Amino acid sequence: MNPDTILTDKQQLTAWLESGCRPREEWRIGTEHEKFGFCTENLTPLPYAGRRGIRAMLEGMAEQFGWQPVLEDGLPVALKKDACSITLEPGGQLELSGGLLDNLHQTCSEVNTHLAEVRSVAEPLGIGFLGMGFHPSARREDIEWMPKARYVIMRNYMPRVGTLGHDMMKRTCTVQVNLDFSSETDMVDKFRASLALQPVATALFANSPFVEGKPCGFLSYRSQVWTDTDPDRTGMLPWVFDSGMGFERYVDWMLDVPMYFVRRGDRYIDAAGQSFRDFLAGRLPALPGEQPRLSDWEDHLTTAFPEVRLKRFLEMRGADGGPWRRLCALPAFWVGLLYDDASLAGCLELTRHWSNEQRQALRDDVARVGLNARIDGRTVRELAAELLELASQGLARRARFNAGGDHEGGYLTPLQDIVERGTTPAEVKLERFENEWNGDLAGLFRKYAY
Repeated sequence: MNPDTILTDKQQLTAWLESGCRPREEWRIGTEHEKFGFCTENLTPLPYAGRRGIRAMLEGMAEQFGWQPVLEDGLPVALKKDACSITLEPGGQLELSGGLLDNLHQTCSEVNTHLAEVRSVAEPLGIGFLGMGFHPSARREDIEWMPKARYVIMRNYMPRVGTLGHDMMKRTCTVQVNLDFSSETDMVDKFRASLALQPVATALFANSPFVEGKPCGFLSYRSQVWTDTDPDRTGMLPWVFDSGMGFERYVDWMLDVPMYFVRRGDRYIDAAGQSFRDFLAGRLPALPGEQPRLSDWEDHLTTAFPEVRLKRFLEMRGADGGPWRRLCALPAFWVGLLYDDASLAGCLELTRHWSNEQRQALRDDVARVGLNARIDGRTVRELAAELLELASQGLARRARFNAGGDHEGGYLTPLQDIVERGTTPAEVKLERFENEWNGDLAGLFRKYAY
């Protein structure tokens, strides 16, 4: 369908999601990651304007590496090149949305190339970038809002539905991978397996133990923030495990997720809290008598934030941001589990007896205790070891080799090290905070900046 296609009934919405089904030989890997910028002189967050600002970064990337600026009200707010984009999160977090690639060697090369470009522009400006799940030192008021109209609407709406929405917008970073499915049945299997196991990824990638310069009592405070952001559009979606789950069931949920906005040209029309069901019926208060276009549905799908999100592909959303090796490890973990039939069957068998209450408790517990969380008599560390073996087997069977003859399983090494060590990245940083950095997070910025 054309983006300007007028939508008049729910079946069009369902059909559009279903059009994402593609044969195995066309399955691809899409990765996204966010990072915090900071001034290397004083470790403060970057403003938008000024010589050491986000705008200077975007303009430098465009000038030096051929990225095309995307403007809003005359200001650069994103970059595009080929099938990739660099965008800004509300607090200036810099996000790379990569291309749709065939194998993990390509995705890791893409990440490495991007980070090298970022360093090339940032270092002469006195700018650094850090990958963590939550900003370790800055207060809300220390971080500027970026000049994007959709963020103004979200910013105004968030306090109506939760207390940590502004923290989510300004102080969190994640890494995610987007994966394909071949049919409705395949989508449901992958959705259920990845949703049930998302807390294991949260534990493996837990990397946000500090808030405003001090330990906060969580290993993934980013994960905790999502529990008080907006219950209408977040969480573990227990109905995904009910009989009758499919594309239409997801559409029904999205029709009841309150809207944020409608785009018309360069304008963002505030529709916060209004109903897409009403929009479909021509009764949206923000645009009375008008029915949505396909582009409005695509926009609306981006405004839900569950642990796994469905578009015309599935997004794994449970991991904290981190260093470059873990940016390559997350897609390796999920590709190994979900793109191999035997590994996917193993995941479904492992999780099929878990109840909604158990899944929710696990999701809540890993934010605080990481690998020590338990479900069904087992620790997450034990589950992670089993899952990494399944993922390794799945990647070996995929048999995608680099020039050196290595298959993709090597990208799991950082996660295997975490399980063998038995401590999350957050716990490593907490130990260094107490014993190596003497309670000063300047050491964290020096050691872990990209």
